[in-house]
Amino acid sequence: MENNQELIENAELNMMSAVSHLEAELAKIRAGKANPIMLKGIYVEYYGNNTPLNQVASVSTPNAQTLSIQPWEKDMLDEIEKSIISSNLGLNPVNNGESLLINIPPLTEERRIELTKIAKSESESAKVSIRNTRKDINNKIKNLEISDDLKSNLEIDAQDLTDKYIKKVDEMFAVKEKDILTL
Repeated sequence: MENNQELIENAELNMMSAVSHLEAELAKIRAGKANPIMLKGIYVEYYGNNTPLNQVASVSTPNAQTLSIQPWEKDMLDEIEKSIISSNLGLNPVNNGESLLINIPPLTEERRIELTKIAKSESESAKVSIRNTRKDINNKIKNLEISDDLKSNLEIDAQDLTDKYIKKVDEMFAVKEKDILTL
């Protein structure tokens, strides 16, 4: 029986992973407010290594519309600036010789709708991943040599997990959509 419980636990881990991935992807979608997470995927050439920005500089938000990047070594300013410009985030840092400042412009209505579609797409991908996990576990359950009642109970558990995580994805999307569309 423990092996059967392990199936359910592994399925839940996979579903939690899909939700975590969605959370990270939604965090990257800017809603017109400055947030250090916006720069999470940016890497900087640092002594021959591709290094995450947060390991060569501190990123803060002095106000809701500005990101401030303070490198730990001043000679990294130009390299960080190049990385941000080439990141396709549409951000233009201003180098004042000490730090970089990035003004986050308010989003246009068109851009808000576009970002909502991106968030919806990421949410749908998470749901597909969750449903695929359910499908995989159901296939494994069918091949188990246990009674039909036990199989049925395991399938119900898998469906309950699926419903729980799909609901979580829907809630996360609703929060992000509201965040994007709120002026």
